[in-house]
Amino acid sequence: MKSKQQLLIGSFALLAAMGAAAQVQTADALAAPMPKSEASPLSANVTLTSQYVSRGFRQTWGQPAVQGGLDYAHPSGFSVGTWLSTVNKKYIEGGTLEWDLYGGYTGAVGDMGYSAILYYYRYPGALISASHTKYDYGELSVGLTYKFLYAKYNYTLTKDFFGITAARGTGYLDLGANYDLGSGYTLNLHYGRGRVASTGANDNSSWNWQDYKVGVSKALADGWTLAGAYTRAKGATNIYDCYTTGVLNSAGVTDVSNPAKRTFMVSLSKVF
Repeated sequence: MKSKQQLLIGSFALLAAMGAAAQVQTADALAAPMPKSEASPLSANVTLTSQYVSRGFRQTWGQPAVQGGLDYAHPSGFSVGTWLSTVNKKYIEGGTLEWDLYGGYTGAVGDMGYSAILYYYRYPGALISASHTKYDYGELSVGLTYKFLYAKYNYTLTKDFFGITAARGTGYLDLGANYDLGSGYTLNLHYGRGRVASTGANDNSSWNWQDYKVGVSKALADGWTLAGAYTRAKGATNIYDCYTTGVLNSAGVTDVSNPAKRTFMVSLSKVF
């Protein structure tokens, strides 16, 4: 039987996988290079969202988030960029900011697109006090697109994965569609499946999860986009039903919530 400390660390680990494409205004969704025009390889983006939901999990504890990024996309297909979002320390112990760094290559053959991008996720100041483990980790994302369909797989390259050690090989499969409805509207569909790697005698299968999203976005004038989405995540066990970092708040009690529960979110973003 795992100790409370092991359960807490494992829970953090799985929840960290939340940083992926096809979520409305999530790290990976905005991390894809978005050149302002053919004449300029530089672009920037900013978002105000009712909450930061990534891979089905609410990283801002149901509160609003401010997000933004900067990208450079070379005509050859190579690109680099950075993206930031506020997070909640009730969800990430000691953390108030997610900072993503990434770079890679994208290309296309006819209607088929492909990509390979390296990500490194940083959470400045965040630390699991029970184990003195940082949340930072890195992964490789490879993807394919065909017209409005896409498939991506994120593979953890670093030894540690969002607070859990010896977790190299953790993976997240992201399948979805962004279907043009006309008049500037796009239907956004997503299904994700996460698997936390088990190494040695450790069995981390209890942290596996699935998540879903149905959303609609509307392209407005001057680079603005309004979006709304319904999201839901479901763990392999019920360990997320009463999630907590274990840290006492000002009232001397721990904050408890279910970050995987169904929720609806709205966002307003602009690309410069």
